[in-house]
Amino acid sequence: MKPYANESETIQIADLTIENRTDRVSLHGSLDLTRDCKGLAAAHELKAVVDAVVTLLEKEASNGKLPEEIVLEQTVTVDNPFA
Repeated sequence: MKPYANESETIQIADLTIENRTDRVSLHGSLDLTRDCKGLAAAHELKAVVDAVVTLLEKEASNGKLPEEIVLEQTVTVDNPFA
């Protein structure tokens, strides 16, 4: 996953969902990093995503392109047109 690249990409690691957005990367749910091979694989997958986020943010910070804080747009809820 390339962080902040699109508004549609998601990754699922067990019960943890990672959503890619152009202004944020959101993590929802839970993830148990068990002390076994499955836990190790999940930890590596999570680490790869977090490392990619940190690398991109550090690069933007060093180039002076990272703002101090952004204002997140409010989510608009609409009625279900199929209900």
